[in-house]
Amino acid sequence: MEISMRGRRWRVAAGAAALVALAGAGVWSATGASGAPAVHREDVVLDLPGARIDTSFFTAGTSRDKRPAVLIGHGFGGSKNEVRGQAEQLARDGYAVITWSARGFGKSTGHIGLNDPESEVKDVTRLIDWLARRPEVRLDAPGDPRVGVTGVSYGGAISLLAAGYDKRVDAIAPEMTYWNLSDVFFPNGVYKKLWAGVFVSTAGGCQKFEPDICALYNRVATAGRPDAEAEKLLESKSPSAVGDRIKVPALIIQGQTDSLFPLGQADAMAKRIAANGAPVSVDWIAGGHDGGDRESGRTQARVTRWFDHYLKDDKGADTGPAFRVTRTGGLNSTDGAAQLRGASSDSYPGLGSGRHTLALTGREQSFDNPPGGAPPAISAVPGLGAGLGGLSSLGVGLSLDFPGQYARFETAPLTTGVHLTGASTVSLKVTSSTDEAVLFGKVYDVGPDGKQQVLPSQLVSPLRVDGAKNGRTVELTLPAVDHNVEAGHRLRLVVAATDLGYASPAAPATYTVALGTGGLSVPTVPAARTASAGLSWWVWGLPLAGALIGGALLITRRTHTPAPDPDLAQVPLQITDLSKKYAKSSDRYAVRELSFRVEQGQVLGLLGPNGAGKTTTLRMLMGLIRPDGGEIRVFGHAIRPGSPVLSRVGAFVEGAGFLPHLSGRENLELYWRATGRPEEDSRIEEALEIAGLGDALQRAVRTYSQGMRQRLAIAQAMLGMPDLLILDEPTNGLDPPQIREMRDVMIRYAEGGRTVIVSSHLLSEVEQSCTHLVVMDRGRLVQAGPVAEITGGSDTVLVTTAEPVAEAVVDKVAALAGVGSAVRTDDGLLVRLEGATTTELIAELLRLDVQLTGVGPHRRLEDAFLTLIGGSA
Repeated sequence: MEISMRGRRWRVAAGAAALVALAGAGVWSATGASGAPAVHREDVVLDLPGARIDTSFFTAGTSRDKRPAVLIGHGFGGSKNEVRGQAEQLARDGYAVITWSARGFGKSTGHIGLNDPESEVKDVTRLIDWLARRPEVRLDAPGDPRVGVTGVSYGGAISLLAAGYDKRVDAIAPEMTYWNLSDVFFPNGVYKKLWAGVFVSTAGGCQKFEPDICALYNRVATAGRPDAEAEKLLESKSPSAVGDRIKVPALIIQGQTDSLFPLGQADAMAKRIAANGAPVSVDWIAGGHDGGDRESGRTQARVTRWFDHYLKDDKGADTGPAFRVTRTGGLNSTDGAAQLRGASSDSYPGLGSGRHTLALTGREQSFDNPPGGAPPAISAVPGLGAGLGGLSSLGVGLSLDFPGQYARFETAPLTTGVHLTGASTVSLKVTSSTDEAVLFGKVYDVGPDGKQQVLPSQLVSPLRVDGAKNGRTVELTLPAVDHNVEAGHRLRLVVAATDLGYASPAAPATYTVALGTGGLSVPTVPAARTASAGLSWWVWGLPLAGALIGGALLITRRTHTPAPDPDLAQVPLQITDLSKKYAKSSDRYAVRELSFRVEQGQVLGLLGPNGAGKTTTLRMLMGLIRPDGGEIRVFGHAIRPGSPVLSRVGAFVEGAGFLPHLSGRENLELYWRATGRPEEDSRIEEALEIAGLGDALQRAVRTYSQGMRQRLAIAQAMLGMPDLLILDEPTNGLDPPQIREMRDVMIRYAEGGRTVIVSSHLLSEVEQSCTHLVVMDRGRLVQAGPVAEITGGSDTVLVTTAEPVAEAVVDKVAALAGVGSAVRTDDGLLVRLEGATTTELIAELLRLDVQLTGVGPHRRLEDAFLTLIGGSA
């Protein structure tokens, strides 16, 4: 079998053509820094059963150099592009590397099966088959390449599953991933609803999944609790289902600030794989799915050393300690740097090492589960953490428990400090007015004043207690954390009825909770030795951003979010009957019954006089304020404050602030880290190329002109290359050349099929850069449609000519019956008709020997705008 590559023919072994058929064109490209070997990339689409899988193959050197292979899986919602940097580096380090977009993601087809053994896992097996036929790859036996698998999150799970299902895998390095999906989404029988919703929204809607998974989601989301069938299905797709088969060296890297895949998931996989007799090392990093520093540079270097040792047989390669945990010790007072240190030990302690008991005090307490579970307590903020989980280590507390909805128990102030490393436990007596109780346990670090409290990593443990009407004694395992409690502080155990991230019973109930026997059992790891380690100062990023998010959540009320509309999945924006009243007014509207639709690839101008409702509309679109009526849907998803689909929206608001002493690039990198999203998702190079900032990126922002600052702000809005970009007055303060450059930026951004909405008062610029318009006045829609349609219909026509029209001819045209005026332009004539028809005008122009090339209506946007809004101007 052959595939074409830039005009050349490359022959591929056809022995397994029945299993793997190659389709499309592969492309070779070379990259390499000075002094580093060039990396060759080959892009190939594999035609596999049920899907076409988009892959990239990376090597450096010649095909005569036999080298181990590494597969790198990507995170959920991403594609092979997000791991390209790591793939190129591993190729330079002497590996043959393959990356791929999993089913349903990137350019790969098929439905998402959540790493189903019958689809995604078999895809990996076929990729290993393909590697076995490559001349560059080292073989242990015919058809058996020397191969390792790594990846973050979704890609980390596929590394575990590959090792469980394919005996040819020789080493793995899963990062921030799961062991048992049922435990992840139904911990202790409680539905983790917000993260489940983020998963479905990130994928593009329920229809993107295999039908049984979509049915599971709809069923559980409606019921608010899991059923046996749902638990069984998720378990069958989990690495835990084949845990006894994973017998290869495993480097397990897990995040401390992670309410999606907490440390307990890594603990379970480490214990099972170690019990199989395989070498295991565990590394708890500072960040996680809730934000913070993911220490990508350090962890990727450790993954490389792990593979050097176990794939290259380099026994001198340092695989690192059996257990390492990153600890944060506050901020440096001189440069603001986060003080991160790595503590390590020669053995993995698990989550219950070095326990001792702290006495708790507190009487039996009763509290309510409110109707509908609202308002909910707040701990982690799934999908919107912006680094909130890491702020607790800096002494910033952003959690909230509502009075009357929780019980509280406390230790005495500690006489000596204690460093918690693992999961604390406590015994409780629980009684409910109904047959079930759903509780959420957390332990706060409370300052000496007894008021300031911090929730380590913003984590909470849910617990469903069935048969609680007659009272039950239960043991509550609290979140696994690494947190230092100073002398003079106390620990506060809170047992709440609600939590933002989870489903609570809709029916009201009264819970009574009392302490059981013993006290609070806390874990420590005295053997963990601490060494200094310096990392970038911005790792914990802008605490104010997290505080603002937390504050916004406090004032939002819990409402039902409508299901996604599959018919609108490809529609960037549809607004239907949108209304918003002015504050403290029952009959004055800022926006009233507004409806319009925006399609992919459009550059839409939002126009209207001051007070028309443009800014209010944009704020509702960005989820900053709630409408009083109507609906906004972005790619089929209804917008609410904090809606996951808003990750597909970028916004520029005039007056974006930057740190003046940092360069443009450093400002953008700092901003992206503050969002808590993976560094590889920023697509910063693409955004910068479109923004056209050039060499200015390396200069301090204080040296920028106003135009350059505006471009930098728009580049910031474009980070992640959102599908919908919103620009509010992007040309304010710019001179004419800068305005033209900004126009080009908008047009280039939309050329890739993305959509831009721009609000501007410069009508001439809107006319030249926008494809469609929405005109508002007094909060209502006046007109919407293509620019040409709105500026069309006029009694002024533009006559274009092959040659300039002589002044004498212009005078003759102006004197014609039914013609009000005629003005010469660069293109020909601008003629205003007063009774004459266009046909009559053409006949007269031909009689005057004017060489016509075209005649059409002419109306400036300004004329149309003033006509539409009348006296509001």
